[in-house]
Amino acid sequence: MEAISYIQSSFSDSNPLPFPTKNHLVTLNTTTPFTLISRASFVRLKHHTPINIHYSKNVTTNVPSSNPCSFAQSYLIKNLNFSSHSALKTSIEARFNTPNKPDLVIDLFKKWGFSNTNLRNIMAKEPWLHSCNPNKRVLPKFQFLLSKGASNTEIIYIVTKTPTFLRRSLDNHIVPTYELLIGYLQSDKETLNCIIRNPLSFCCTRMRTNVKLLVDFGVSDSTIVTLLHKWPSVFSSNNLLREIEELKELGFNPLKSAFSIALLAKLTVRKSHWDDKVNVFKKWGWSDENVVEAFRRQPNCMLASCDKINNVMEFWVNELGMDAMELVKGTNIFGLSLEKRVIPRGFVVQYMLAKGLIDKNASLITPFLITEEMFLKKFVMCFKENDTSYMLKIYQDKMNVQDYKEGSSIKPSLNCD
Repeated sequence: MEAISYIQSSFSDSNPLPFPTKNHLVTLNTTTPFTLISRASFVRLKHHTPINIHYSKNVTTNVPSSNPCSFAQSYLIKNLNFSSHSALKTSIEARFNTPNKPDLVIDLFKKWGFSNTNLRNIMAKEPWLHSCNPNKRVLPKFQFLLSKGASNTEIIYIVTKTPTFLRRSLDNHIVPTYELLIGYLQSDKETLNCIIRNPLSFCCTRMRTNVKLLVDFGVSDSTIVTLLHKWPSVFSSNNLLREIEELKELGFNPLKSAFSIALLAKLTVRKSHWDDKVNVFKKWGWSDENVVEAFRRQPNCMLASCDKINNVMEFWVNELGMDAMELVKGTNIFGLSLEKRVIPRGFVVQYMLAKGLIDKNASLITPFLITEEMFLKKFVMCFKENDTSYMLKIYQDKMNVQDYKEGSSIKPSLNCD
């Protein structure tokens, strides 16, 4: 092979053979190994009669065959049905030469109900497991979760969803973090539910630090509990300090529930998406100041999608004929179901305005925020029979939001004659 490489480099595009010919043939056979052809020989060949170099039909070379699979790679393919590519990638880090340790690891996992699919996912992400002592590194963590009331199915879910759990120290991370959570959530059941909702946050080394950070900034225990119940991912953020400071500058009170929603919005909505939402609001006539005011009042408006914001605005302005600025003080509406609440109640409110059944200075947002029972009592059933029956019909004909999006005009007539 060295000879061939040298021939190719000697007669390159920049220094070609003078001309090709079939009359001059160099035959390399087993009696003339490639490695014995010296550089000088090639130099002489280069300056003599032009030649073509061919392999003789009876040439044999000692080209090594491709390397066989490593033991680890073969083991993974055979025992866990890894693909060749995944097995090769995992075996580079796994590095075991006998089946003893991986057999013990697999046996332990399977005793706890893990499938081959579960194991492939776990082992691919944590290849160190193949050569660990499972009775020291794995079993105690399973037993800890079991002692807190977790079922085998829940343990399998936590570990498969976030194999990093097995890398965390039982004494230095898992137990202290669990004790911190149960201090707020008050029961093993709620604490396990929190872990199951977001096992990645539980495994995050920043979780305890972030809880302390919130406490230091004066965030109430009830707000921390709300975040743990609904949005535990907040506690794995590496931008928490910056966002807390920004919210305080905007005037959010850490003791109020709105703070937790604002924090969630700031941490989970990417800047590009945030800017897109601001632009949708501005498309309907809001200013930057209006957006900030709306966010201060009801931060959940920034958790709505761009499509949801646009659809609500379109219905409010184009279908109901109302002012988009009304919604600056009522952005809760962006978190409501368009087809089940906003559209049917919106047409009732429109009818009431047309008939003078509601004071024009009254809040137009209130009818959308109250319960259905209260809405019917205050805005439908308390008028004359004709008006009541007509508004009830409007309300009960719940609009299909998809028809609305596609431009179907199923708006009830406001002709009351």
